[in-house]
Amino acid sequence: MATLLKKMDQAIQTTTIQTGKYLTFTLQNEEYGIGILKVKEIIGMMPITSVPRTPEFVKGVVNLRGKVIPVIDLRVKFSMESIDYSERTCIIVVEVDSESGTILLGIVVDAVSEVLNIKEQEIEETPAFGTRLNTEYILGMAKMEGGVKILLDIDKVLNPQEIQGLGKTV
Repeated sequence: MATLLKKMDQAIQTTTIQTGKYLTFTLQNEEYGIGILKVKEIIGMMPITSVPRTPEFVKGVVNLRGKVIPVIDLRVKFSMESIDYSERTCIIVVEVDSESGTILLGIVVDAVSEVLNIKEQEIEETPAFGTRLNTEYILGMAKMEGGVKILLDIDKVLNPQEIQGLGKTV
Protein backbone atom coordinates (compact mmCIF):
# COMPACT_ATOMS: atom_id res chain seq x y z
CA MET A 1 0.00 0.00 0.00
CA ALA A 2 2.83 2.42 0.89
CA THR A 3 4.49 1.74 -2.47
CA LEU A 4 1.25 2.50 -4.31
CA LEU A 5 0.83 5.78 -2.41
CA LYS A 6 4.42 6.75 -3.19
CA LYS A 7 3.89 6.07 -6.93
CA MET A 8 0.65 8.08 -6.91
CA ASP A 9 2.43 10.98 -5.16
CA GLN A 10 5.22 10.91 -7.78
CA ALA A 11 2.64 10.90 -10.60
CA ILE A 12 0.86 13.91 -9.05
CA GLN A 13 4.16 15.79 -8.67
CA THR A 14 5.08 15.05 -12.30
CA THR A 15 1.69 16.30 -13.49
CA THR A 16 2.00 19.42 -11.36
CA ILE A 17 5.47 20.11 -12.72
CA GLN A 18 4.34 19.62 -16.31
CA THR A 19 1.07 21.56 -16.25
CA GLY A 20 1.41 25.34 -16.32
CA LYS A 21 3.05 28.24 -18.10
CA TYR A 22 6.07 27.70 -20.34
CA LEU A 23 8.36 30.12 -22.10
CA THR A 24 8.75 28.71 -25.60
CA PHE A 25 11.71 29.23 -27.87
CA THR A 26 13.22 27.83 -31.06
CA LEU A 27 16.40 25.94 -31.79
CA GLN A 28 17.02 24.81 -35.38
CA ASN A 29 13.32 25.19 -36.34
CA GLU A 30 12.16 23.07 -33.39
CA GLU A 31 10.05 24.46 -30.54
CA TYR A 32 11.04 23.97 -26.90
CA GLY A 33 9.57 25.11 -23.60
CA ILE A 34 10.91 25.84 -20.13
CA GLY A 35 8.71 26.24 -17.05
CA ILE A 36 8.18 29.97 -16.57
CA LEU A 37 9.03 29.71 -12.86
CA LYS A 38 12.60 28.76 -13.83
CA VAL A 39 13.03 31.83 -16.06
CA LYS A 40 14.48 34.91 -14.38
CA GLU A 41 14.76 37.16 -17.43
CA ILE A 42 15.40 37.34 -21.16
CA ILE A 43 18.23 39.50 -22.43
CA GLY A 44 19.52 40.34 -25.87
CA MET A 45 22.91 39.06 -26.94
CA MET A 46 25.76 40.81 -25.22
CA PRO A 47 29.52 40.32 -25.14
CA ILE A 48 30.40 36.91 -23.69
CA THR A 49 33.82 36.48 -22.11
CA SER A 50 35.15 33.05 -23.00
CA VAL A 51 36.65 30.90 -20.28
CA PRO A 52 39.55 28.62 -21.25
CA ARG A 53 39.36 24.85 -20.90
CA THR A 54 35.57 24.65 -20.70
CA PRO A 55 33.38 22.30 -22.76
CA GLU A 56 32.49 23.50 -26.27
CA PHE A 57 28.85 24.24 -25.30
CA VAL A 58 30.00 26.68 -22.58
CA LYS A 59 30.26 30.02 -24.36
CA GLY A 60 31.71 31.80 -21.33
CA VAL A 61 30.37 34.29 -18.81
CA VAL A 62 28.50 37.60 -18.90
CA ASN A 63 28.34 40.43 -16.40
CA LEU A 64 24.66 40.99 -15.71
CA ARG A 65 24.24 43.98 -13.40
CA GLY A 66 27.33 43.07 -11.42
CA LYS A 67 26.69 39.32 -11.33
CA VAL A 68 28.88 36.96 -13.34
CA ILE A 69 26.68 34.33 -15.00
CA PRO A 70 27.88 31.32 -17.02
CA VAL A 71 26.35 31.04 -20.51
CA ILE A 72 25.81 27.87 -22.53
CA ASP A 73 24.69 27.47 -26.13
CA LEU A 74 21.82 24.96 -26.21
CA ARG A 75 22.38 24.28 -29.91
CA VAL A 76 25.90 23.04 -29.18
CA LYS A 77 24.78 21.16 -26.04
CA PHE A 78 22.15 19.34 -28.09
CA SER A 79 24.68 18.52 -30.87
CA MET A 80 22.99 20.78 -33.41
CA GLU A 81 24.75 22.71 -36.13
CA SER A 82 26.24 25.93 -34.80
CA ILE A 83 25.06 29.15 -36.50
CA ASP A 84 25.95 32.82 -36.38
CA TYR A 85 23.88 34.76 -33.88
CA SER A 86 21.17 37.02 -35.34
CA GLU A 87 19.13 39.93 -34.02
CA ARG A 88 16.59 37.37 -32.70
CA THR A 89 19.19 35.34 -30.82
CA CYS A 90 18.92 35.92 -27.09
CA ILE A 91 19.97 34.65 -23.70
CA ILE A 92 17.37 33.23 -21.32
CA VAL A 93 18.58 33.54 -17.73
CA VAL A 94 17.30 30.54 -15.77
CA GLU A 95 17.62 29.31 -12.22
CA VAL A 96 19.02 25.77 -12.10
CA ASP A 97 18.78 23.60 -8.99
CA SER A 98 21.76 21.35 -8.36
CA GLU A 99 23.22 19.28 -5.55
CA SER A 100 25.35 22.26 -4.52
CA GLY A 101 22.45 24.76 -4.55
CA THR A 102 20.82 27.08 -7.05
CA ILE A 103 22.80 28.82 -9.79
CA LEU A 104 21.87 31.37 -12.42
CA LEU A 105 22.66 30.21 -15.94
CA GLY A 106 22.28 31.89 -19.31
CA ILE A 107 21.17 29.75 -22.22
CA VAL A 108 21.56 30.98 -25.79
CA VAL A 109 18.55 30.21 -28.01
CA ASP A 110 17.73 31.09 -31.62
CA ALA A 111 14.62 33.08 -30.72
CA VAL A 112 12.04 33.38 -27.95
CA SER A 113 8.49 32.68 -29.10
CA GLU A 114 5.82 33.18 -26.43
CA VAL A 115 4.52 32.14 -23.03
CA LEU A 116 1.99 29.34 -23.29
CA ASN A 117 -0.35 27.88 -20.70
CA ILE A 118 -0.08 24.14 -21.33
CA LYS A 119 -2.75 21.89 -19.88
CA GLU A 120 -2.29 18.34 -18.62
CA GLN A 121 -4.27 16.80 -21.49
CA GLU A 122 -1.92 18.48 -24.01
CA ILE A 123 1.17 16.79 -22.57
CA GLU A 124 2.37 13.30 -23.40
CA GLU A 125 5.21 11.42 -21.80
CA THR A 126 8.56 11.39 -23.52
CA PRO A 127 8.62 8.51 -26.03
CA ALA A 128 11.15 5.75 -25.50
CA PHE A 129 13.96 6.23 -28.00
CA GLY A 130 15.90 3.18 -26.88
CA THR A 131 18.00 2.33 -23.87
CA ARG A 132 21.14 4.22 -24.89
CA LEU A 133 19.53 7.62 -25.36
CA ASN A 134 19.20 9.71 -22.20
CA THR A 135 15.98 11.72 -22.33
CA GLU A 136 15.86 12.47 -18.60
CA TYR A 137 16.02 16.22 -19.37
CA ILE A 138 12.72 16.10 -21.31
CA LEU A 139 9.62 16.61 -19.12
CA GLY A 140 7.22 15.70 -21.89
CA MET A 141 5.86 16.56 -25.30
CA ALA A 142 3.20 19.24 -25.62
CA LYS A 143 0.77 18.59 -28.48
CA MET A 144 -0.11 21.99 -29.85
CA GLU A 145 -1.91 23.17 -32.98
CA GLY A 146 1.16 23.53 -35.15
CA GLY A 147 3.03 20.46 -33.98
CA VAL A 148 4.88 19.38 -30.88
CA LYS A 149 6.84 21.40 -28.34
CA ILE A 150 9.55 19.65 -26.35
CA LEU A 151 9.26 20.59 -22.67
CA LEU A 152 12.66 20.70 -20.98
CA ASP A 153 13.54 20.04 -17.36
CA ILE A 154 16.22 22.73 -17.24
CA ASP A 155 17.60 21.26 -14.00
CA LYS A 156 18.56 18.10 -15.91
CA VAL A 157 19.84 19.53 -19.22
CA LEU A 158 23.31 19.60 -17.66
CA ASN A 159 24.55 16.67 -15.61
CA PRO A 160 25.83 17.26 -12.04
CA GLN A 161 29.49 17.26 -13.16
CA GLU A 162 28.79 19.90 -15.83
CA ILE A 163 26.92 22.08 -13.32
CA GLN A 164 29.75 21.71 -10.83
CA GLY A 165 32.21 22.74 -13.58
CA LEU A 166 30.08 25.82 -14.35
CA GLY A 167 30.17 26.79 -10.71
CA LYS A 168 33.96 26.91 -10.93
CA THR A 169 33.87 29.33 -13.90
CA VAL A 170 32.32 32.09 -11.80
